[in-house]
Amino acid sequence: MSRLTLVTGGTRGIGAAIALRLAADGHDLVLGYARDDRAAEEARLAAEDAGARCAVVRADLTDPDGVDRLFAAAAEHGHLTGVVNNAGATLHIGPLAETPPGIVAATIDLNLTAALLVARAAARALGTSYGGPGGVLVNISSGAATLGAPGEYVQYAAAKAGVDALTHGLAQEVAADGVRVVGVAPGIVRTTIHADAGDPGRTDRVGPRVPLGRVGEPSEVADAVGWLMSDEASYVTGTTLRVAGGR
Repeated sequence: MSRLTLVTGGTRGIGAAIALRLAADGHDLVLGYARDDRAAEEARLAAEDAGARCAVVRADLTDPDGVDRLFAAAAEHGHLTGVVNNAGATLHIGPLAETPPGIVAATIDLNLTAALLVARAAARALGTSYGGPGGVLVNISSGAATLGAPGEYVQYAAAKAGVDALTHGLAQEVAADGVRVVGVAPGIVRTTIHADAGDPGRTDRVGPRVPLGRVGEPSEVADAVGWLMSDEASYVTGTTLRVAGGR
């Protein structure tokens, strides 16, 4: 059976690396993105160069209608067999007491509420009782979910802890519906997420403190996602794989 996978936040950073890995594994792709049209076009061309059919769809996942539109657009390309629930951002770096309430709300909205809505849509798109073919949902969490990220982004860590609970609970709900639900929790990874939040030097500062002595690369997270979506992981569900260099 051909594989068609939707990757949210699939055109930059870890999401773009996941897209490339899945393209190499024979997946056709639909990549969701928020606003960077240039990055979306570059990601599409890279996936096609790797052998995939690839479409990009601009959608605001903090709007329930945006989630519906993204999945409707994906369905135009066939039956989804996989979803990577990757879109997220820290948005801010600083102690919780100094984080504006609007930033706290926006962080939860993007990293947890939107992730829940994407997971809900994935269960309906993939589940056999809804006419889907079965498949795999991968939720991208964070090592911060267990470390707490004190002094940096406690609200982001709390949202990602919710994503871990989502993975564990939803996996049990949909196991009989032909759907595996798994998670990947990256540690500090070399992407623009840190600069986007106002701390471009974070990777250089934190990397040496990781037990393996360096930051991770997006491709290393993508390799974990590729394995979890493969038949080699057919007995893996309800768990989150940590890719964090020992932290």
